[in-house]
Amino acid sequence: MLRYFSISLLLLSASLFAQQSDDPAANPGRPTVSTPATLTPVGYLQFENGYLYANHSPEFSSQSGFNEVMKLALASRIQFLVGANPFAHSQISSQRTTGAGGVSLGVQGILFSGEGARPTIAASYFRSVYDGDTPDLDIGSAKNSVLLLVSADVKGFHYDTNFIFNVVTQSGVDRAQFGQTLSISHPLVGKFGLSGEIWHFTQPFLRGNCVGNLWAINYNAHKNLVLDAGFNRGLTDTSTRWEVFVGFTYLLPHRVLPRW
Repeated sequence: MLRYFSISLLLLSASLFAQQSDDPAANPGRPTVSTPATLTPVGYLQFENGYLYANHSPEFSSQSGFNEVMKLALASRIQFLVGANPFAHSQISSQRTTGAGGVSLGVQGILFSGEGARPTIAASYFRSVYDGDTPDLDIGSAKNSVLLLVSADVKGFHYDTNFIFNVVTQSGVDRAQFGQTLSISHPLVGKFGLSGEIWHFTQPFLRGNCVGNLWAINYNAHKNLVLDAGFNRGLTDTSTRWEVFVGFTYLLPHRVLPRW
């Protein structure tokens, strides 16, 4: 599955210098836990790729790996998504393992299209199609996920908030998991921007809660290319203590679907 990450890097390098002023703009979902309610431009394929290092999680001492999300909006109100962790290297005490994480397929639809301070409201569903063979972060990995997403702009600030309902499985037992996220972002000097986020998930098998505080800086290199870097600090005993990440969001400048 590492080939998915390699393919997106190849597409980025092949077309980066062919940008035009009228190119559609990327709509990054990374690096926050929150997902925007708004969709990507219709007919254009978007890649969200990153590298993550984490330590002191319930299932491992440290882990580093790649993650990727691909998005394609078929119409102004519906979008398909693929999420994957093609590679991860984990350390559990003195034992080290290398493998691939899970793969999920999803669909997201707009329920109410807003503008400015009027929020856009959407819903999405994800289904795990491959469990992977690497340890999970504190959130775990869901077999099924349903999300309610809200996004809006208020007085120069942009916010994304999600309400998440998961079904997580362990040793053949299914349990419900609930999560809430709130991300707020604001432009800085020039092409830079700053995002801050607070998020919470229940941990049904640990009988606990994981809570994190995330901060990230983004750089809008082009309309269709956004770079990001930041960190997340776990706030409970069962939260991953530190996560550090870098990545980019890249929208292919040419349509992959014809106009309807």
